[in-house]
Parts: sequence; C-alpha cells; structure tokens
Amino acid sequence: MQGQENNIVFLPVEDAARRDVAVLWDTLRLEANAAVHRDHALARAMNSAVLMHAGFGHALSHRLAIKLADHDVDRDELLALIHGAYTDRPGLLGAAAADLQAVKDRDPSNTEVLTPFLYFKGFSALQGYRVAHWLWTSGRRHLARHIQSRISEAFSIDIHPAAVVGRGVMLDHGSGLVIGETAVVEDEVSILQNVTLGGTGKETGDRHPKVRRGVLIGAGAKILGNIEIGIGAKVGAGSVVVTAVAPYSSVVGVPARPVGKPHTALPGLTMDQSLSEPEYTI
Repeated sequence: MQGQENNIVFLPVEDAARRDVAVLWDTLRLEANAAVHRDHALARAMNSAVLMHAGFGHALSHRLAIKLADHDVDRDELLALIHGAYTDRPGLLGAAAADLQAVKDRDPSNTEVLTPFLYFKGFSALQGYRVAHWLWTSGRRHLARHIQSRISEAFSIDIHPAAVVGRGVMLDHGSGLVIGETAVVEDEVSILQNVTLGGTGKETGDRHPKVRRGVLIGAGAKILGNIEIGIGAKVGAGSVVVTAVAPYSSVVGVPARPVGKPHTALPGLTMDQSLSEPEYTI
C-alpha cells in the first residue's frame, strides 16, 4: 500500500464536521507550503507529511502509521487499519480536526495547526487512542491493546482504549499522562503533563474519574476513583483528588480542597490557571 495513499476514498462526515475538516485541511496545506517557502530544506518533509496527500484523513493516517509502526504491525498494515477506522467512523476525522484546532487556540507557544500536526505528541497520541477505541468497540481488543502499547512506547502517554474521550481535547505536552479504562473525558477539556485519571486500588467495574466539559487539569494532578469533576472545574497542579469536584469550582492540594470563588468560564478553553482569592496559580 506504500505510495498508494491518494487512492483511498473516505466517506463524508456530517456537514458541520465536514466543513471543519475541509477548512482545517486548507489551512494545513497553506502552512506547509509557507514552511517550504521559508526553508527549502523542509520540502521533502512537508510533501511527505501534508502536500502529497488528497485530504486530511489521508495525511493523518500516514502520519500515525509512521509513528506507531513496529516489526509486529508494519506501516502498510497500520495505514490500512487507520483508513478502515476513518471509513467506518468518519466522525473520527471531525474529532481530530477539533483536537488540532484546540491546540492552536489554547497553546500560547503555538499559532498554527501544522506544528502540532507534525510534532506534538499529545495530539498524535490522542488520535492513536481514537483508532484503538474504534478497535476496542469493534471487538478487536488485542489489536486495540497493541495500539495502546505502541502509543505508550512512542509518546509516554497511556490511554486505555475503552476510555471515552470527547472532541476538542488538548493534551498539553502529554508526557506521563495515564487515563484508565472506565474514565470519561468530555469535550473541550485541557490536561497538562503527568496527570493520572486512575483507580484507588484493585476494585473492578466503573472505577475511574468522569471529567466533564471544559475542565482544566494542571500538571501532575492525580484524580482517583469513580468521582465526577464537574463542568468548568479547575484542578491545581500536583493535587490529589479523591472526592467529587463541584462545577465551576477550583481545587488544590493534597488532598485537594476547594479554594477561591466560583467562576463562570470554561477554563479548559480559556486556559486561565489563576485564582482571585486567595492568590494562587495552578
């Protein structure tokens, strides 16, 4: 299949998501061409990663296959596998576009979509997880576990393929992130590095956190057990959270405790890590 990526045909996604994907793809191509114009040494890289492909799905499939291939499942096999996921679940491309746009909008170190598409392991790991989740829900669990393992090896990010993750999610840096089997992460959540969404021991069943829309989780936070982190909440860096967090509230410490005043924004979108009373930054 190598060299035949442009022959893949992807099914259309829902209208709004299809427009989002088309706009993002146009932007990605413009940025890749601009990168070549600025530095011709990048011509081969930009052509291979972006410009030779017929669309966002082709390019993303190719990128993930290169990053996750090994001697057990090679690049061509992975390319066909990822193509199968995007054909069966076209909404995965809409989710990927929303994730990529989230990085552009929220990461102050980045002003484009090309850089996270090419280089940010949080974005790549999340898209690999989405393929593994498709495999898991399709009953192909050993292959899902293989993809999970490769994501962990390649990116130091461990997301169980049974976990449920929404759209527009940003995994900033991503290193050391662990998300357990029964965890839920809703739309527009931002999570920094070395975060654990884990259990509290050897309990079975539904045992992992439920992170609601627009939550911001600071670096190194540990959220343990089947507890709810309410919509729009903030969890401070280094906190250990073992009880539910109210919507639009902020918690910090070991064990975490509420601090400051309630807020009305979604910190997962604003990336506002400060509190007014008392003075504190997560």
